[in-house]
Amino acid sequence: MKQIISAGIIVFRRTKEGIKFLILYHGRNYWNFAKGKVESEEKSWQAALREVREETGLKSTELKFVGGFRSYERFVFHQGQDKVFKLVILYLAETKQPNITVSDEHEGYGWFTFSEAKKILSKYHDSINILQKAYDTIRKASIRRGTAHPQKPNLDLPASGPVGGPAQGVSGSRQHPAQ
Repeated sequence: MKQIISAGIIVFRRTKEGIKFLILYHGRNYWNFAKGKVESEEKSWQAALREVREETGLKSTELKFVGGFRSYERFVFHQGQDKVFKLVILYLAETKQPNITVSDEHEGYGWFTFSEAKKILSKYHDSINILQKAYDTIRKASIRRGTAHPQKPNLDLPASGPVGGPAQGVSGSRQHPAQ
């Protein structure tokens, strides 16, 4: 069985509305975190940083890793006649940068509250579990630092349609209108 190892980062930022997670739109109603294949001689965290830079434009200097967070997603899928085992290693990092420039492999992105992100990722139970672990980690760290933001409910979650045109003030990027 062929094996693929990917790495990525669950990127979040703090807003007036609470913690928001960056989720990329790939088209055909598929949303997920920034991630990609680990190349030879690359450590998983190096691949995660490279992929986030390629897919979002975020530089490593614009990301602050949450120490000790690493989560794994494992699954098998078919590629033609072949079965493929895939391992995805996800890290957690905070950014203060709200503007993203998505790569050509994506149709857009959005910054979503925890409850919105759970709805968007609802087809992918492993992704929801990883998101829950990330959210719990952020909340625990925030409570220790005394910086917890209450999570306001947002009932204006867009229907599962694709993204709009260029992001405001960011040339060549696309974003989901629900900011």
